[in-house]
Amino acid sequence: MDSIWLKTARLPAFDALRSDIKTDVLVIGGGMAGTLCAYYLSQAGVDCVLVEAERLCCGITKNTTAKITAQHGLIYDKLTREFGTDRARLYLEANQNALEKYRTLCQNINCDFEEQDAFVYSTDRRKLERELNALDQLGFAAEFEEAKNIPLPLLVAGAVKFRRQAQFHPLKFIAAIAENLRVFEHTKVLELAPGQAVTSGGTVSAEKIVVATHFPLLNKHGGYFLKLYQHRSYVLALKNAPNVHGMYLDENEKGLSFRNYRDLLLLGGGSHRTGKQGGGWTELERFAQQHYPSAKKTARWATQDCMTLDAVPYIGPYSKRTSGLYVATGFNKWGMTSSMVAAEILTDLVLNRENPYLKLFSPSRTMLRPQLAANALESTLGLLTPTTPRCPHMGCALKYNAAEHSWDCPCHGSRFAEDGSLIDNPATDGKQKLG
Repeated sequence: MDSIWLKTARLPAFDALRSDIKTDVLVIGGGMAGTLCAYYLSQAGVDCVLVEAERLCCGITKNTTAKITAQHGLIYDKLTREFGTDRARLYLEANQNALEKYRTLCQNINCDFEEQDAFVYSTDRRKLERELNALDQLGFAAEFEEAKNIPLPLLVAGAVKFRRQAQFHPLKFIAAIAENLRVFEHTKVLELAPGQAVTSGGTVSAEKIVVATHFPLLNKHGGYFLKLYQHRSYVLALKNAPNVHGMYLDENEKGLSFRNYRDLLLLGGGSHRTGKQGGGWTELERFAQQHYPSAKKTARWATQDCMTLDAVPYIGPYSKRTSGLYVATGFNKWGMTSSMVAAEILTDLVLNRENPYLKLFSPSRTMLRPQLAANALESTLGLLTPTTPRCPHMGCALKYNAAEHSWDCPCHGSRFAEDGSLIDNPATDGKQKLG
């Protein structure tokens, strides 16, 4: 179950907190977003502390496919139609700037950073043409890639191509930028109050607090239990499989993704909403057996992504009523560039600087989106289902995930091992009695 990133990187170790401390800014959560935020705040001379309940990048970051790209599916046609060209252009600009920040940082970091073209393919040429038209309106030079040039064993109509995007080794990158940060691992936040966090090792007093815990940990503010749902996807690392010379993604949510790392092909897919049934590794293994019969599976892993109501992350003030509290969540499967965007916005907020992307990513923007009704229905069904075990987060009935031998919550995505130990938030209880 370990990803190739865990198998091939050595992260620095940090002590647990063992006393009460004071700092200017507390960052909660040591994934890519939290670590980048702490890094940039520290670079700006801010006294900053990061606390992580387990180890740095032990959650979602270790299971990414680590594509650094502003091409987030066929999103620009959607954003242009729903929000207008100005906001769509801001989204594109924010993510392209994030790519450039990684490019600059990685010049001095041995993290296997390499430029690759990115492609989103489809069986529907009209969808690709609409995306290209939207990108043309935004002034971005995307290209149409003919089907005959796409090195995948799939029947497709073509692809939208973004040149000079990138991929890297996320944990080698984190190991480098985290080395000199003030980090406390194995330090779980038990309670949040204005200006302080009570942890398993002491109370941290801070003027400002950033919550970068994947799924936000406070239910009573911000309505995140309605604004977010979680989605699982799976990856196989294959040896003796082709080099596809780029990063490929199906525009269909249930499609496949492809990228290489050294001599391995990373095949992704099998997606489903957490707590629901999906193709999982079985789907990927069947595809590999059919199309890459000589390939050997060297690793497999799964990841979980927070999805927002409108496909744009929530980055900024936690809510309108929580002064000095900030959040970064809902990266919609694009955690690498979204983490960098979050670090930039949150650093500017802490330093009281203006940021051109703040309104676009505001967590307080309208919730009146079609996905809201689906989320509310799923929560209602989960609460009314008269079975046990139940999730301690908000009481929804858990569903057994046979592929991963876990109990998953279809309402908000919490996951538990068979012995009841917590795997994924938003639940915060370390143990949940099951059965």
